[in-house]
Amino acid sequence: MSKMDQRMKEIFEKQEIIVIATATKEGIPNVVPIGAKKIIDDETILISDQYFNKTLSNMQKNPIVSITFWDKMEGYQIKGTVTIDTSGQIFEDTSKWIEEMAKEINVPIKSKGAVILKITDIYTVTPGRNPGKKIA
Repeated sequence: MSKMDQRMKEIFEKQEIIVIATATKEGIPNVVPIGAKKIIDDETILISDQYFNKTLSNMQKNPIVSITFWDKMEGYQIKGTVTIDTSGQIFEDTSKWIEEMAKEINVPIKSKGAVILKITDIYTVTPGRNPGKKIA
């Protein structure tokens, strides 16, 4: 497993939106924006599913995903495998978090699932720093 360092975590948390890429078993890509995300620990990211359709189907059939996030000219791509919880403590905690978020932004949203991303690889996407180079 690869681990996020402090700088990666700062950039991740600063961004309101990141992107997640999934693919079907046949390799057809799907990329969507994600707003409901948080770091669980250096090796694990939580993403809440409110609207996933193709993304959910892809993750159920092919659990390998990639997320990308950046701030100005510095950015990272994280690859890993996901599991999806629709019951249990992580799901319940995620549901409460999303309910609180919904109240703050006055939008009726609910979590349908807690997507747990275990990081396997980290790459830089920063121009001038060997973009595409595996760094962890």
